[in-house]
Amino acid sequence: MPTALITGGHAGIGYSCARHLASHYKWDIVLAGRSPDSMKQAAAGLRSAFGVKATTIHMDTSSLRSVREAAANVTDLIESGEIGALDALLCNAGGRFDGPVAYSEEGYELTFATNCLGHFLLVDLLKDSMADNGRVVFTASGTHDPQTADGRMVGVVVEPDAKSLADMGKDGKTPSSAGKRYSTSKLCNILNAYELHRRLRESGRSVSSIAFDPGSVSGTGLLRGMPRAVQWLSKTAFLQWVFKRRGVTMGSLDFSGASLARIAADPEFANASGKYYQSNDGKLIERRSSTLSYDENRAARLWSQMEELAGMNRREYSTSARRQATG
Repeated sequence: MPTALITGGHAGIGYSCARHLASHYKWDIVLAGRSPDSMKQAAAGLRSAFGVKATTIHMDTSSLRSVREAAANVTDLIESGEIGALDALLCNAGGRFDGPVAYSEEGYELTFATNCLGHFLLVDLLKDSMADNGRVVFTASGTHDPQTADGRMVGVVVEPDAKSLADMGKDGKTPSSAGKRYSTSKLCNILNAYELHRRLRESGRSVSSIAFDPGSVSGTGLLRGMPRAVQWLSKTAFLQWVFKRRGVTMGSLDFSGASLARIAADPEFANASGKYYQSNDGKLIERRSSTLSYDENRAARLWSQMEELAGMNRREYSTSARRQATG
């Protein structure tokens, strides 16, 4: 049975995707997140409704320590035969963090750590656990493009320099706004998706790397750091109408989740590596991302910086490698 690992798969777009993968494609699901009780409930619902295998893994993508522990647990499950090799790795978890700048346990700005750096490390640790022709999908956002209504509304991206983003607000420097930190983290995800595609092809791997924008979706955890009035207003039909009139990319919980599942599993996306897809007003379309997102020099620099921030200059061992090393 094909298997998908979904970060943040127990709620919002992630859970919608999990339900579509389980119901339409009959895939087994691995839910990775930081809310054990919610994940157990979501997994039980998938098993009961669709008869698939649903496994939970505790992981906080803002914590490199937690990502390493989770990746080791996934590797153990694959090697023991409890789950299959990953046919899809969906880097879906994320958020926008308003208020004072916060930092991860490693001291990195929380938006960048959660949305980007943790997923970057997770993909590196699990890339050898991917099935042939498997797919890695990075949840991005139209906010990364300053030429669109999405990008202008949330905050125009800043330079995708990993070290500056990780140290945002330190040493007395004025941090970028929460919106700019969010949109820039999504630009980094797209740059990483394209760079991963190039590196996979250079190494002869058949795994795909794809970027996906679910559109603006009410009812997700994106605005959880904002005042309750703002969260309530974002769900109203009036504001949705205003957003649509202004050209904002509009998704929905069900359609965006189904679109993510299609990109992960459907044969029509077998040649989608290195591409960007967007869920907008009930349509899933391939489109070009921002001009900056195709800058290969910036992508290579970002990749190198993130390797350093994630400590990947030190060799990462799989469970089997660790066993061999300890003999």
